[in-house]
Amino acid sequence: MPNMKNTLIIGATPNPTRYAYKAAQMLKAKGHDIINVGIKAGAVAGVEIEQPGTIHDDVHTITLYIGPHLQNSYYDYILKTNPKRVIFNPGTENAELEELLNEHAIEPIEACTLVMLATGQY
Repeated sequence: MPNMKNTLIIGATPNPTRYAYKAAQMLKAKGHDIINVGIKAGAVAGVEIEQPGTIHDDVHTITLYIGPHLQNSYYDYILKTNPKRVIFNPGTENAELEELLNEHAIEPIEACTLVMLATGQY
């Protein structure tokens, strides 16, 4: 499939009522490889949730599902991962992190991953 984007989900959870869970399922269903990163144990869409720490060097997109008050502990992790873009899903917007991303030539996008996938904008 063309244009598959290796996607790292920060805030992954095995809870099926959460948007991060729905995004993982939809990303996999559309053929994207995912990396689940979070504090909860378990798996989503057949992929184990890992703790932040392992730097993946082939990530195209990071999609955020944690609020701004939790994001600062992920700044270094995000920058070292060096994705092409970071999607700030509703409620995760963070001007400080967006500025940091811009300084490192990483595109910040305020959008909803689920809507982007559903409308072919991903």
